[in-house]
Amino acid sequence: MQVTLKGNAVNLTGDFPTVGSDAPAFTLTTASLADVGLDDYAGKKKVISIVPSLDTAVCATSTQKFNAQVADKENVQLLVVSGDLPFAAGRFCEANSAQDTVTLSTMRNTTFASDYGVLMADGPLAGLTARAVVVLDENNKVTYAQLVPEITQEPDYDAALAAL
Repeated sequence: MQVTLKGNAVNLTGDFPTVGSDAPAFTLTTASLADVGLDDYAGKKKVISIVPSLDTAVCATSTQKFNAQVADKENVQLLVVSGDLPFAAGRFCEANSAQDTVTLSTMRNTTFASDYGVLMADGPLAGLTARAVVVLDENNKVTYAQLVPEITQEPDYDAALAAL
């Protein structure tokens, strides 16, 4: 698969989840350095917002928008996955009043990006994740999946939230 970064092709590694499939299991690291996986959010619907880094304008904006729109929904957890160190992600949430957002770092688990088909194999951001949104039901079935075709674009918030 491919996406673009400012119009330039970027190759991705792995298979992106499809609607109706089971979400791949993962272990990622929280801002408090705890390792967690899908089982830690059992029984909840999940919006997994996958971003290259919270230290970019589009990633910050999408995290803030999802946080605002998911905060009042019952039984829904926003998980933001990036290559950022847990400390930096934690500072972002504190500075942006996003305490209900769970940030997850790929720092200890490099297989997440390829398991979810978002590992950038080349280009200037090689090794980071492409921008994507995966919505899961309470049983970790994929109800929505968007691999954003241009990394500098925001995801389709309305479609993702409608899948909840």
